[in-house]
Amino acid sequence: MKLSDKLINRDEKIAIIGLGYVGIPLAVAFSKKIETIGFDVDKEKIQAYRQGHDPTKEVGDDKIRNCSVDFTSDAARLVEAKFHIIAVPTPISSDNSPDLSYVIAASKLLGPQISKSSIVVYESTVYPGVTEDICIPILEVESGLRAGLDFKVGYSPERINPGDRVNRLDTIVKIVAGMDVESIEEIAKVYELIIHADIHRVSSIKVAEAVKVVENSQRDVNIAFMNELAMVFDKMGIDTHEALEAMNTKWNALGFYPGLVGGHCISVDPHYFIYAAEKLGHHSQLIHSSRRINEDMSTFVVDAIIKQLVLAGKVVKNAKVAILGVTYKENCPDIRNSKVIKLIQQLKDYGIEASATDPQAIANEVMDEYGVELVPFNSLRGMDCVVFAIAHDEYKNMPIEKLDAMFADCTNNERVIVDVKSALNKDEIIKKGYRFWRL
Repeated sequence: MKLSDKLINRDEKIAIIGLGYVGIPLAVAFSKKIETIGFDVDKEKIQAYRQGHDPTKEVGDDKIRNCSVDFTSDAARLVEAKFHIIAVPTPISSDNSPDLSYVIAASKLLGPQISKSSIVVYESTVYPGVTEDICIPILEVESGLRAGLDFKVGYSPERINPGDRVNRLDTIVKIVAGMDVESIEEIAKVYELIIHADIHRVSSIKVAEAVKVVENSQRDVNIAFMNELAMVFDKMGIDTHEALEAMNTKWNALGFYPGLVGGHCISVDPHYFIYAAEKLGHHSQLIHSSRRINEDMSTFVVDAIIKQLVLAGKVVKNAKVAILGVTYKENCPDIRNSKVIKLIQQLKDYGIEASATDPQAIANEVMDEYGVELVPFNSLRGMDCVVFAIAHDEYKNMPIEKLDAMFADCTNNERVIVDVKSALNKDEIIKKGYRFWRL
């Protein structure tokens, strides 16, 4: 009997290694179909899941409380499973080179626990070649087994979009690859248990690894183009958002907009491509330039804030600026590589008193990761400028009275509003007489 059949019959178990934004939706989904172990080295995270709390907000507390995932931080428990999915972070180092420490550590941790007939699937984003050249040798050394003969390995790039309530795990086409025909079919059959969309098989693990890197590199390039347009249009006195809305009426428009590009994918994955290309002697000019443009956008926004403060007759030093939103995107608590943090730090370099708030972010995580204290929204009073940095629903639907209450006692044309994400109704804000600028 094949391993996939044994899983379906609940004779064998699956283990998800790494329970973040990618791993926890996988674990909860599989637990509805097969016996599932959810493993993470973070004991506090495991305790939160056991108590029915979802810190990622990807599946929600109710589903965590009612799922049958066997949560554990005990690596020895992984020996109970035969099918393993590794979904750990793959960030970049300070020099923008790939940081494979998590995926290497996960491979070393799992290796001694696998046995003959096991299947290991990597979902962590890597550059082409990492699974076969780095991960498989580690598994072989740690297990004493031979890949392809004693156990199988595959790759399936994660495509989770944190905070997206439309494109979910089960509705996104799943890319799968294996080291041979047998493994790819087994891996596909297991994923078919939870994926309602298509399963797309590719010919090799390297192709599957390339898919994820290419997906986010092309998005980075397109957003960089929008950001460059925004910088030029600002000099021309053209409203970028209005111009793009008009452009998007054409059938072949791509629908990209300017913005601060952070997060765990778009601001990271291009560096994996650049690194892999340079190892082969090719300097990726387009992707490298796009990264530089997008990394510099916080400086452009800070310059715009300062200009608007000056035009409003404010003294820049000691000006009070409220920053609404610090996560890397709207309606999710994910703060990884948030460029809003960089914006806050740059404002403080000018002597500006920048106060940040966010209804989605976890305050102690922001403090631990960035040293930035989040303040309650209602404490934001006497402001000279309000920056809508992230378009959380709470901010998009904010009554104008709440906005008024945040400012110092002055005329509306001295009140500066900066809308980074075009979250507000421009006509309504201008009609009220505020000094308004948007990216």
